[in-house]
Amino acid sequence: MFDLDKWQEIFYTINKNRLRSFITAFNVAWGIFILIILMGFGAGFQNGVKHQFEDDAVNSIFINGGQTSEAYKGIQPGKRIRFTNEDYQAIIDRVKGVEYITGRYYVTGEFTVRYEDKYSSFNIRAVHPDHLYLEKSIIVSGRYINDKDIAEKRKVTSIGTKVVKVLFGNTNPIGKYITVNGIKYKVVGVFNDEGSEHETKVIYVPISTAQVAYGGSNRIHRLMLTVGEANAAQSLDIQNEIHKLLAEKHVFSMDDKRAVSIFNLLEEYEKWMGVFDGIRFFLAFVGIFTLVAGIVGVSNIMLIVVKERTREVGVRKAIGATPRSIIGLFLMEALFITLCSGYVGMIGGMLFLESGWLSNLMALFGFPMNFFIDPSVNFNNAIAATIILALSGTLAGYFPARKAAKIPPIVALRDE
Repeated sequence: MFDLDKWQEIFYTINKNRLRSFITAFNVAWGIFILIILMGFGAGFQNGVKHQFEDDAVNSIFINGGQTSEAYKGIQPGKRIRFTNEDYQAIIDRVKGVEYITGRYYVTGEFTVRYEDKYSSFNIRAVHPDHLYLEKSIIVSGRYINDKDIAEKRKVTSIGTKVVKVLFGNTNPIGKYITVNGIKYKVVGVFNDEGSEHETKVIYVPISTAQVAYGGSNRIHRLMLTVGEANAAQSLDIQNEIHKLLAEKHVFSMDDKRAVSIFNLLEEYEKWMGVFDGIRFFLAFVGIFTLVAGIVGVSNIMLIVVKERTREVGVRKAIGATPRSIIGLFLMEALFITLCSGYVGMIGGMLFLESGWLSNLMALFGFPMNFFIDPSVNFNNAIAATIILALSGTLAGYFPARKAAKIPPIVALRDE
């Protein structure tokens, strides 16, 4: 129930000791301001790392052929490991847990691509249909390469939005033909990409078409796949199964590190996320202790307040005030100072993060901005900070208030 008299006393006490109240409030506000900034700082780094993984599906595994460095089953070191269409099919048939898989045949160099009187140079990538999911491409219009294109070795292509801008302008490219070093391809789709802008300057063609058109036979330069909902440990099991299959087909030792190179993006992602979860926890830990220092200041001030008002407490108890009412009075004052100043610090910290000043400071010191993105604090963190603040404010006021309530009236009245 709202007690106007108590609130008048609280405001009177605060107004009477304005400097002391201001310093107390500032300590709390500064503590939670630093807590919010540090939490945002950690989030900015973690978001930056996540951004580095946005170009490809996070649950991806990339496999490249290499050269053996060990003798194995009578075969001398130096054997080149070259993947083929048969390897691609064997993984589909024999390895469980593979969600999407594509081969990539490298058409080396930048090819001159022409449409009517417009031309430019773009990268050509020869892939399977599942490449759409691994590269996180987004179809804007038309379609991507499909299984029928692969089976019939069709001369079709799906092109990036930047290619459209350069060659077609505002003209709809679907159904038009582009010429790639003298070979005509029908445009069947346009895509955007969740990763870098560079990925929209690419032209995709069926891998079977490229293998015929550019003398690739059945060669695949790289195998790429995703592992669905598997975690890092499960993805390593799938990786080992593929490694074992390839070692069996191409006759090389599983211990030969140079025969094939396998990069497990999911394992790398979870490793980095674990590191930055630890960093965020550490920064939050430092911020909380900064806040606690402010709360301790509140508690110390409340002890002084209790000492100054000892005679008042004695008078109150002498005329019938209960320990509970005395505790409530001091508790309300501590909570009021703590929560009001804390919310000011919280709002100030969130406004500081939203303003972009922290990102600008990082840029000023030469930190790469693609590694520091959106330093913000989410709603759950703000609620957690509020709970910490309320509990700390309660403790800061409770113990001095309990001490005041235990003072016998006769002792309090004798206090000088």
